[in-house]
Amino acid sequence: MKLLDLISRNSIVAEVESTDRNGVIRELVEVLVTAKSIEPGTVDGIVRSIITLERTRGTTGFGKGVAVPHVKVDGLSRIVAAVGRSSRGVDFGSLDGQPVYSVFLIVSPTEQPEEHLRAMDLIFRHLQQEQFRKFLQQSDQVEKIYDLLSEADEKTPVA
Repeated sequence: MKLLDLISRNSIVAEVESTDRNGVIRELVEVLVTAKSIEPGTVDGIVRSIITLERTRGTTGFGKGVAVPHVKVDGLSRIVAAVGRSSRGVDFGSLDGQPVYSVFLIVSPTEQPEEHLRAMDLIFRHLQQEQFRKFLQQSDQVEKIYDLLSEADEKTPVA
């Protein structure tokens, strides 16, 4: 599994418009509709589910300026993801108390829990790398973010 197996060029937002956690989550779910990765009628349910998980299970802002909100839903054929960047930073209630600048939002089929874990692991491995986080935070255009993801994929051994 590679990052670009999950993330299409059309599901990258180089500067999110939203200034709060719930708005960013909605914006990234809506971009998955634009990218034709999910159906328009599923947006509200997915957004509600992710926000509920954020409230009940704790923040997905794990620190170092990144958050990975995620959810499993019925009726999806494959795992899809969106990437959003905020130059201002967004309060996700992160574990380190710092704002989030990069968000990877993952939506997975309920029936594929192992693939969901693989996707989460893949994204976390990249986000643990300081250089990757730094370049992502500085990438102010969709093409720059796409190129960064592509370069990261080239360096990742196929599992």
